[in-house]
Amino acid sequence: MLAQAISLYKPMGIYQGRSIAGRASAAGAGAAVNQVSRMKKKLLIAAGILVVLFAAVVIVVVGMSLGKIIKTGVETVGPKITKTEMKLDSASLSLLGGSGSLNGFTLGNPEGYKTAAAIKAGTVSVGVKPGSLFSDKIVVRHVRVEGPEITFEGTLGTANNLSKILDNVKETSGGTTEQPKADTKTEAPPKGTSPPKSQPSSKSEAPSKKLQVDEFTITGAKVNLSMTMFGGKAVTVPLPPITLKDLGTGPDGITAGELTQKVLGEVTVETLKAAQKAVTDFGKGAADIVTKGTTGAVDKVTKGVGDLFKKK
Repeated sequence: MLAQAISLYKPMGIYQGRSIAGRASAAGAGAAVNQVSRMKKKLLIAAGILVVLFAAVVIVVVGMSLGKIIKTGVETVGPKITKTEMKLDSASLSLLGGSGSLNGFTLGNPEGYKTAAAIKAGTVSVGVKPGSLFSDKIVVRHVRVEGPEITFEGTLGTANNLSKILDNVKETSGGTTEQPKADTKTEAPPKGTSPPKSQPSSKSEAPSKKLQVDEFTITGAKVNLSMTMFGGKAVTVPLPPITLKDLGTGPDGITAGELTQKVLGEVTVETLKAAQKAVTDFGKGAADIVTKGTTGAVDKVTKGVGDLFKKK
């Protein structure tokens, strides 16, 4: 009996041992699979984080590059339009939201004027349609100039710094080139000779970016009047808010020069009005002397700006 019991116990023990070992082996395999799965998840998460970080770095780098491009453009193209110095401390623009800012903007005075600058603005906020940055027409949702400092130097006629800059802008952005006469004929070159080469144009023929500005606002501006009739006394007057809308909404848009002409034209008109009022307040006698010339100057600038606004 004892022998039989022993013979039965041995196979059962072996079977149970094998079953336990099998379960342990399966559990180990399952743990290994779970560990591999967790590793894959961690790697995917890490890869996702790296992609996000890389994209963020690219956006920041490109945004910084755009800021430098804007600064360079303002300081190189601007003086060609106004024929005065133009400076910008820094600029920034977000590729995602399209929001940006221009910091430390300065528009210098023409030669012959003594004051340091014509216009200074600490911060100009802008909103751009991001997708339009890479198209032929850049759509600007808004431009907001808050608290600019304007210096008016000269007389209430047209002999002042702002009117001079406006004339410069009109000359560079609205000038016409001489066209050939209708009866001019071009003779064919003699046989065996090459046709004459065309002379390069004085203006750049490279297509420039066109603009659309939905809203341009100037608020909180103050004007420093530098006029001999005040006898060296510093006079500062406020400027009413200026709002321009739907600039360049047509298919052709507007150029940077045309935009400058429209904005500066409005600024000049309002500044002349504010200066005239200051002169009137300063003394009725002085106002009587300049009223005729002032009214004519304001009417002239207003008419020019009105004609310009006919273009959309």
